[in-house]
Amino acid sequence: MNWKNIISWVLQVAGAAILLQTLYFKFTASPESVELFTKLGAEPWGRIGTGVIELIAGILLVLPSTRVFGALLGIGLMLGAIASHLLVIGIESQGDGGQLFMLAWIVLVCCIVILILNKKEVVALRYKLLNR
Repeated sequence: MNWKNIISWVLQVAGAAILLQTLYFKFTASPESVELFTKLGAEPWGRIGTGVIELIAGILLVLPSTRVFGALLGIGLMLGAIASHLLVIGIESQGDGGQLFMLAWIVLVCCIVILILNKKEVVALRYKLLNR
């Protein structure tokens, strides 16, 4: 295993762990999660839908054959999360000191670096999609 694979694997596990650890709060309708999605005007379906997509992204990230799909999905999710924080929720939510906002940035960076480290897979995917 070369250094690129090791770094990619560490980032895949880190990104997936962050995505997956939030699912408990979304799927159990924790008061914090309900309040957050209520502010967004997306309670309950936005909360549940986001949780399902995060579950899929987390699983895709840890499987070597689907890590690029997981990273792309993670980037989309985190851009949405960051935009939600900047435009509606605020950087700090419910006195968390900006923790959710920072975790979104961490996952975003993990996913971007995963794509960079696996650029051959990204190019192959692009080729498959554009040359049907």
